[in-house]
Amino acid sequence: MAELLAPTLPGRARMRHSAPAAVSALALIAMIGVCSTLQPGVLSVQGLTLVLSATVPLVIAAQAQMTLMAVGDIDLGIGAFVGLVTVVTATKLSSSPLVGGLVLLGLVAAYALLGLLIHLRRVPSLIATLGASFVWLGLGLFLLPTPGGSTPEWLAAFGAWQPAGFPAPLLPILLVTALVHLLASRGSAGVRMRALGSNPVALGRAGLRPLTSRVIAYATAGGLGVVSGLALASQTGGGDVSSASSYTLMTVAAVILGGGSFSGGVAVPWGAAVGGVTLGLVSVVLSLLDVRSDLQSAVQGGIVLAVLAGRVLVGKVLR
Repeated sequence: MAELLAPTLPGRARMRHSAPAAVSALALIAMIGVCSTLQPGVLSVQGLTLVLSATVPLVIAAQAQMTLMAVGDIDLGIGAFVGLVTVVTATKLSSSPLVGGLVLLGLVAAYALLGLLIHLRRVPSLIATLGASFVWLGLGLFLLPTPGGSTPEWLAAFGAWQPAGFPAPLLPILLVTALVHLLASRGSAGVRMRALGSNPVALGRAGLRPLTSRVIAYATAGGLGVVSGLALASQTGGGDVSSASSYTLMTVAAVILGGGSFSGGVAVPWGAAVGGVTLGLVSVVLSLLDVRSDLQSAVQGGIVLAVLAGRVLVGKVLR
């Protein structure tokens, strides 16, 4: 369970633990440099607000994915779930705040129940969350068959908020990432979740229930998914169950870019945030470079592979 001790590891081991996130941070800095070269206004407050705004819901969704990957699971339904939250926000929450709030709480409870079923029935998370994605999609289409609705005024005002001298998107990114860091890296619940991902047998021998740890992880992921959906709805001004369909794979890539692991036991909230912002800026860079839309996906994949290759290379050097 070396990952659990990573915050106290000295020297080379500590560097090896944080190296993947550092590689992603260098890639992020490089992309910001390219953006500022092609469009100098990017480094202004207004420019940073424009390029970072679309990354906010993605970063929050990446934190949700990271929480589940820390226990060794992967969520293939996070994109549909975030889309469903935008639909609930633009319909129920807008027309009846109390009912809408209860529905959103119910969705968090549904995520916790999903974790309970996965643990008790020993269903692979890939299958369970994929099946749940169809449930989220069906509910979203039932509530809002076509994109539309309107977000509450207070949420729309938050999406349009632009403080002087500070890029507004940085506030939710830093705040949510800091909270997840406190939970995953400093709190006892985070230690249990990482222990479940790295060594569930040792967790049971310590007298701690693996079931509780998994349910907490899924409830946390559900809560973060709701926050991500609210952030996305504040930007779009309406609901669309398909609006976050790309988040499913992008969040997995963001976590891996930030130092996460498919095998579990690792939680790097700041790395996941850097990975999410990096992926969000890739499309901005490609647009500024006038890359054809039909080639952007291929180029984006190549950039991700290059960053991952850099991570592997740095990891070998630090062994």
